[in-house]
Amino acid sequence: MTDQSTPHVLPGCEPVSHIAASTTGVLVLHGFTGTPASVRGVCDAMISSGYHVEMPRLPGHGTTIDDLLTTGWADWAAEVERSHLALARRTDRIVVVGQSMGATLALWTALARPDVAGLICINPATRSRTAEELEMIDDFIEDGIVVVPGEGSDIADPDSGDIAYDGTPLVPLRSLLCDGIAKITDRFGELTMPLRLFTSRNDHVVEPADSEHLAATHGGQVEHSWLERSYHVATRDFERDFVFDESVAFVGRVAG
Repeated sequence: MTDQSTPHVLPGCEPVSHIAASTTGVLVLHGFTGTPASVRGVCDAMISSGYHVEMPRLPGHGTTIDDLLTTGWADWAAEVERSHLALARRTDRIVVVGQSMGATLALWTALARPDVAGLICINPATRSRTAEELEMIDDFIEDGIVVVPGEGSDIADPDSGDIAYDGTPLVPLRSLLCDGIAKITDRFGELTMPLRLFTSRNDHVVEPADSEHLAATHGGQVEHSWLERSYHVATRDFERDFVFDESVAFVGRVAG
């Protein structure tokens, strides 16, 4: 019997768990209000290259925006930890790939698990917001406004698309900013594993300054590429093949 209280997962937003013969695993993480569909191309590229892959659907995503309203950083981090442990049981080394909030979660994972072999961050959210910005969010919430219009799928390629919520739920957003980003933004110097960083020059969701902050403070080797033709969801935009190819090559170098 179907549980009517469980939101239906939208087609194309399903998680992926792939078992391979390799000793290397890749954890692939999508962003805030996005879905696994956003980063499916990265997942498929890693599978085609022979790696184990875990690509979770973060709680509240890929269903309804009302479902996301009941979640926060602790829920998303717990799902990422579960997926990381699933990979760790069958691999010797793990590379974590994340886009937007997925990259924030990738950095959080590496801080919690220093044995992470490498990081790939695509338009990461890494900087704390000002007191004025947080106060504005709080004022909206106090006024009963829990969802505001969002960017949806920020993609330059008119022939591409994505599956994402059109609105931005404010309580989960505040959790991302305060429980997630704010607690790790000054800790990137602790990370010594290599970082492959991709930044869209024209991003309407996360400012490129977030990438610059990460590149400047990361404690390990950084290889940074600027994307001139793509917007925020670079993994579904004009330069997606470049991101996929470079990410696979990076994993190959890290895996030895």
